[in-house]
Amino acid sequence: MSRIAAHGIPSRREFLKLALAAGAATSLAGTGSARAAVPSNARIVIAGAGAAGLAMANRLSSMLDGAKITLIDGRKAHYYQPGFTLVGAGLKPASYVESTTGEFVPRNAEWIEEAVAEFDPDANAVVTASGRRVEYDFLVLATGLVLDYESIEGMSADLIGRDGIGSVYAGPQAAAATYAEMSRFADTGGVGLFGRPATEMKCAGAPLKYAFITEDTLTRRGNRSKAELIYAAHGGALFGVPIVSEKVRMLYAERGIETVYRHVMTAIDPARKIATYDTPDGTKELGYDFIHVVPPQRAPEAVRNSPLPWQDGPLAGDGWVEANRETLRHPRYDNVFAVGDIAGVPKGKTAASVKWQVPVAADHLVGTISGTAATSAYNGYTSCPLITRIGRAMLIEFDYNDNLIQSFPGLVAPLEELWVSWVMKETALKPTYYAMVRGLA
Repeated sequence: MSRIAAHGIPSRREFLKLALAAGAATSLAGTGSARAAVPSNARIVIAGAGAAGLAMANRLSSMLDGAKITLIDGRKAHYYQPGFTLVGAGLKPASYVESTTGEFVPRNAEWIEEAVAEFDPDANAVVTASGRRVEYDFLVLATGLVLDYESIEGMSADLIGRDGIGSVYAGPQAAAATYAEMSRFADTGGVGLFGRPATEMKCAGAPLKYAFITEDTLTRRGNRSKAELIYAAHGGALFGVPIVSEKVRMLYAERGIETVYRHVMTAIDPARKIATYDTPDGTKELGYDFIHVVPPQRAPEAVRNSPLPWQDGPLAGDGWVEANRETLRHPRYDNVFAVGDIAGVPKGKTAASVKWQVPVAADHLVGTISGTAATSAYNGYTSCPLITRIGRAMLIEFDYNDNLIQSFPGLVAPLEELWVSWVMKETALKPTYYAMVRGLA
């Protein structure tokens, strides 16, 4: 029995957990906008009601008085996606990450429960799936992205949880089914395959985490010697920040996780349990007993088929919305902003990025309405609590220039496997996330 249960006094461990939860929520969530609301009758359409869209709606509703804010999204369920890896590790039930969109929609906003089928920025309008035309003065793109499992030949989200196939990305039930497959593998051993796609993706640390989690689960069950683990990196490094990539490479080498480079998964044969990769030396097949599949990720079709994506450059191919990397404003349509996964900026497809992007985009949008130039800028902040074993993590924070950032200097060293970083991931970040979604960022 713990001291807090026995005596009503928290132990050092429990006190630190409580302090971190409160401190992180205060530090990262903040108190919202303190300035007086700006009178406005502007029509603002927010396409997408995930974390970024809801955070934007809530923030704008507190910054503007009289504006018509319309959220358009057909998804009724809302998922705390940073918790998917905890479900996939068997540490949380699927219900841990589940809530509803409706509970976060601000009272003074309209929610159209449909997807956007067409964007017409030249006419300042969107068309919903039912054909409803909605005109706007400002548009915020917050649609998220599409998990394109079908672009891997032989793969489908329906295969997750069968025949040794896992993928924590597809939702709470998929994350739970992934743990069931990984757990069976941890009991029997064999070959485990991990990797990521060559496209941009949300939380690029998650595929690395799951290899660590699987290795730790095998070790805890006394079966590490029965398994061969292989991480297939899509390029020449394990992570986009060089110093972090090198740290992960060293930890993988220490724990016997083999790394192969420039391997991009193109096909899977569930019956034969073989994954196919494109490599510099041609097509290569790897057999597996367990595989964690991370699908290619790209913009939704309605965005890709609109004038809004980048027209050239590295972010054009998958339809990411063109946006100024500092202001999140579209350079060709100055009444359009992009936040969250859909934003075509060099970094920033994490919930932590949303926390930093939304206030900047909101400042610039409201500044345009009020005629006051906003000076805030998004520096590319991205955060990844990189789990390295159950109970240990590295809190990796960085910007556009791959500079490591420390939100808790003196407490958290970014490249050390710390229990305190684990507590942030496992305990403190969820209340922070929900504060952010409610516009308190």
